[in-house]
Amino acid sequence: MANGDITKVIEYDKIEVVGTWNIQVRQATIVKEEQSDGSKTELSRGYHRHILVPFNSSKDADDNWTHTATDISGEATEVQAIANAVWTDTVKANHKTFVESQEV
Repeated sequence: MANGDITKVIEYDKIEVVGTWNIQVRQATIVKEEQSDGSKTELSRGYHRHILVPFNSSKDADDNWTHTATDISGEATEVQAIANAVWTDTVKANHKTFVESQEV
């Protein structure tokens, strides 16, 4: 990098399992500028947060439930590793049972 060069860095600075199956992800986007002494000065930092659950669930007009597994292939490898470790078959079954019991 040369003096004055701007770089953008993406960091996953918080990945938390909340409750039994919710995975909260915080992604930080950091913009830095290289100084003449080689150090980098942070110019800005922004955050994006999202929550992952094992399934996207819906109920059709005939009262049949469809549970579609959440696609985590686009998530960072560390997020995928946590989801694969936390979302056991038992947790997935419990999530489906919970969702179906929440019908109002």
